Amino acid sequence: MKKAYSLKAGIALALITSSPLVFATNGYFTHGLGTKNKALAGAGTATPQEAMATSVNPASAVVLGNKFESGISLFSPRRSYAATASLANGQGGAFTIDPGNVDSGSEYFPIPYIARTWDLNEDTAIGLSFYGRGGMSTNYTGGSATFDPDGPGPAPVMSLPGAYGAGKAGVNLMQAFTDITYSKRNGDLAWGAALVLAGQAFKADGFASFTPYTETFAASGGTAPARSLSNNSRDFAYGAGFKLGFIWDASDSINLALSYQSQIKMSDFDDYSDLFAQGGGFDIPASVRAGASFSMTPTSILHYDIEHTQFNEIDSVGNPLSNLFSCPTAGAGGTDLGSCLGGDRGAGFGWDDMTTHKIGYQWQPSGMEDWTLRVGFSHGKQPIRDEQVLFNMMAPGVIENHFTTGFTHVMDNGKEYSFSVMYAPEKKISGPNPFDPTQKIELKMHQFEIEFGYSW
Repeated sequence: MKKAYSLKAGIALALITSSPLVFATNGYFTHGLGTKNKALAGAGTATPQEAMATSVNPASAVVLGNKFESGISLFSPRRSYAATASLANGQGGAFTIDPGNVDSGSEYFPIPYIARTWDLNEDTAIGLSFYGRGGMSTNYTGGSATFDPDGPGPAPVMSLPGAYGAGKAGVNLMQAFTDITYSKRNGDLAWGAALVLAGQAFKADGFASFTPYTETFAASGGTAPARSLSNNSRDFAYGAGFKLGFIWDASDSINLALSYQSQIKMSDFDDYSDLFAQGGGFDIPASVRAGASFSMTPTSILHYDIEHTQFNEIDSVGNPLSNLFSCPTAGAGGTDLGSCLGGDRGAGFGWDDMTTHKIGYQWQPSGMEDWTLRVGFSHGKQPIRDEQVLFNMMAPGVIENHFTTGFTHVMDNGKEYSFSVMYAPEKKISGPNPFDPTQKIELKMHQFEIEFGYSW
């Protein structure tokens, strides 16, 4: 019990002292892992080049040999929402987001990683890595909403500060992972498995206006406040899963790869059991990836990867906002307590699964054998449906395209440093406000990232 407590305490400390990943591009997952991989837009898993590759495909450890590396990135997302004018303006039970453009604060985040691989013998290796790959953070100090704060009570329709009319609004989800990897080679085939330990930290502000739509409130007949909905302290959750991976040297010039990460069942966010479905559940979705690398010349390689992430399988992420209207206190004639916020079928962000295509190219310039240059591009249709924009004001994971570049320089002492840059151009989506169909809400986001890695 003491060991389990110490492990949880260590993960909690890491989450507290690390920076949140801020809807890091492919939904809420980063576009790559490791500086070299990021310079290729996340491609290249069939030809691993850095110890962090074991966190994408655990078969990488036996391919890499002994490597030790660390890195840090500076990630800068720019997020905002805007609402059109309303004909209802809070009247007749409407919940209106006041018109105007509102930007989220907190635009710069340092994100570290560290990874190590060891050869046990000629055909067996192990690996260890610590990193963040997913999360979200929004911080809206402006904005306001117009609605009747006491429903049929005596108070008039009011315009109240905050994106949802309940003061400063935003969410902060941090995810930290530790992978413990075993890898073995059998001829041209390398395979590996990893135990994945995960920790999450979460805090939400500004959701108190949705109290009438919670299971706690509805089950009490409208008398019990929802104390686990909003503006509580940071809460923590823990879980474990696994990864499997294969790399096949199909020929002298072609490598193929396949990897799978299981869904990670997390403990509940008890302090937000009135917000997330299933009483505070927020599991980490499963994903599968395939990759191929083609050696074009002795000094150049073309990489292609495809990754599919099952966001829709996680109730708190995939359940649509429309579930709320089946809640008994929603005023739409619903009778299903499980559809209220916090219920088994409680509303989420309404995300679809996401499939991302990644292509990268690397080469060594003639006469510069100590240098490797990289470029990449990735594309994936963003997971938010138009009718889900209201809750996704707090989670605008709408990025679809990434352009990347970078390099590695091997120094005279054999150690090396790498650098990568990512730019994701602005993407906008808009859709109706489900609580005021006379207005539309627009979400938009663009972002930058630079990363430095050092290997020895």
